[in-house]
Amino acid sequence: MKALFLIVLSTALTACVATAQETTQAQTDEVAAAAAGLVMQPMAVLGDRAILLAEIDERWRSVNPAEHFQALQTLYDGRRAALDGIIADALLEAAAAERGTTVQALLDEETAARVRSVTDAEVVGFYNANRDQMQGRSLEVMQSAIRNFLQDQQEADARQAFIDELRAAGPGLTLLIDAPRQEIALTDADPTIGNPDAPITIVEFSDFECPFCAAAMPTLKQIRENYGDQVRLVWKDFPLTQIHPNAYRAAQAGHCAAEQGGFWELHDVLFANQQTLDDASLKLHAAGIGLDTAAFDACLDSARYEQRVRDGMDMGTLLGVSATPTVFINGRAVSGAQPYDVFASIVDEELARLDR
Repeated sequence: MKALFLIVLSTALTACVATAQETTQAQTDEVAAAAAGLVMQPMAVLGDRAILLAEIDERWRSVNPAEHFQALQTLYDGRRAALDGIIADALLEAAAAERGTTVQALLDEETAARVRSVTDAEVVGFYNANRDQMQGRSLEVMQSAIRNFLQDQQEADARQAFIDELRAAGPGLTLLIDAPRQEIALTDADPTIGNPDAPITIVEFSDFECPFCAAAMPTLKQIRENYGDQVRLVWKDFPLTQIHPNAYRAAQAGHCAAEQGGFWELHDVLFANQQTLDDASLKLHAAGIGLDTAAFDACLDSARYEQRVRDGMDMGTLLGVSATPTVFINGRAVSGAQPYDVFASIVDEELARLDR
């Protein structure tokens, strides 16, 4: 339970919306030039040969691409969190000065106006939703801790809502910090939904037997609905065969359905029926969406797409994927079934970046 509280609370406290002061194109170019200068900086000199940081990074990337990307991602995440904190502090200080009060007094006032008391029903709902994490403890034992946790979460959300309002009313902004990106090879065989010319490509490495992947599905659907032709979604197989015994065959079934134009229909059915993904059930699910059962069954029985599934797994491993779902938004990694706002904020940043 303690671990659950820490994980959820950490997510709530670090989901900050980044802002930056408006910059000119000259300033942007200056930052880009500085970054280019850094990678061209010598890290060692061997005789008359200078060994540059760019060469070192390229060697690291070629030897261990997953480790290299994860290191860059960790560095970016730390810097981005620090940037978010600095910007939030600046916004709060400016608002407090304008009102002639202190930052803490301002936060207390604004938070109190947004926070309500946690209800008994919310405590019971949280307990029931996380019963497996309670280690056998009763509701009576856990209710005080749950109530405090939910109240703290409300206060964190209220603080962030106020900062978002300050951002919306504040000066123009341009983010100069950029996230690390992976280049992901796409093929015509990849199941894809959405505008093929969309400026935002979302590549999902996923597993039909993974409950977190099922939880992410409505969020990704909402992104597609809200952003329309600006996004497309591409599926990549990454069945976790060590813990999900039916995921490997379910992934092959998806490609068998794709032969008949039914990948996304079967996709939805499989996620809705994760407890019935054995071969017999896969064939019943395919029949249920109106596929040619003889053709589908022959495809699945022949393991026709076994290598394609393995190719997706190999690609994901090289990209540093170790859990599902892992999503890449224009190459930017998002791990886990994150809330809608996490995906939307990255899509918004990417659209703004492309407009610059």
